[in-house]
Amino acid sequence: MTTNEFVSSAQRVLDIEIEAIKGLYAKLDHNFVEACELIKSCQGKVVVTGMGKSGHIANKIAATLASTGTPAFFMHPGEAGHGDLGMLEQQDLLLAISNSGETSEVLSLFPVVKRLGIKSIAMSRNPKSGLGQYADIHLDISVPQEACSLGLAPTSSTTVTLVLGDAIAVALLDANGFTADDFALSHPSGSLGRKLLLKVSDIMHKEERTPIVSHSHTIRDGLVTITEKGLGMAAVVNDQGQMMGIFTDGDLRRVIDAKVDILTTPISEVMTPNCITVAPDMLAAEALNLMENRNINGLVVVDKGNIPVGAFNMLDLVKSGVV
Repeated sequence: MTTNEFVSSAQRVLDIEIEAIKGLYAKLDHNFVEACELIKSCQGKVVVTGMGKSGHIANKIAATLASTGTPAFFMHPGEAGHGDLGMLEQQDLLLAISNSGETSEVLSLFPVVKRLGIKSIAMSRNPKSGLGQYADIHLDISVPQEACSLGLAPTSSTTVTLVLGDAIAVALLDANGFTADDFALSHPSGSLGRKLLLKVSDIMHKEERTPIVSHSHTIRDGLVTITEKGLGMAAVVNDQGQMMGIFTDGDLRRVIDAKVDILTTPISEVMTPNCITVAPDMLAAEALNLMENRNINGLVVVDKGNIPVGAFNMLDLVKSGVV
């Protein structure tokens, strides 16, 4: 195949799958609403199952549900018939996926499911299939055609199933009032968790690494402190150690342009007073938003007594993974 033929083939796949997804709009009917309500009212966990390609999609849907506030896990239908069916409890709900609706491994679960009185939702292309008849609610995942040029490999159908699963998960997220903090609690090890859970106190330079200079010191003294601490700024404090203002690299350039004597002029005369500060318990992501909106590169961290306890800059946020 030539380069153009590869691209043409790929574009054909995209066009077919996009049209299949658009077809879902008409299927967001009362069945979809009832399925969401049934999952929302579930007192146990949502057990998602499927075989083959449907199993891969089922696994992803279960993971998405679990990470967005709906307890869920994947159960392999083949293994379920050899003991794993014990995972199911009466308060759980079964979400079974089979494009044909006739997958034997999935259908074999239903005698036990019905006996336990477990509610079920089916996702298949045929509401009159065995799966569609057994389940309490049926969701239509039929597509006009598979994107596979042979019309055989599950492509459009698996995409539609995955998208419908995402739609359910997000609809439930909104209905349950699931927040960013809730999401972070289930992702503490990833970059999302770092962005949402890290506090300013976790990333700031503190104690002897905090750039602090007395108000009575000269501009030169402030320059030495800025150079030693390497944060591009210094907190200017009064005799009680409380924050009075800040002196930055930018302030230094303005001082030099104004031909101010840096050896004799007190730094308090050229500092920026009433500067923006943050508390140690502020979320790092919130601090980042503040810095971006105010176009500043660093912040001093103060305690409740307005005494500097730390400082950080944009590079620290980058290193911590917040940016």
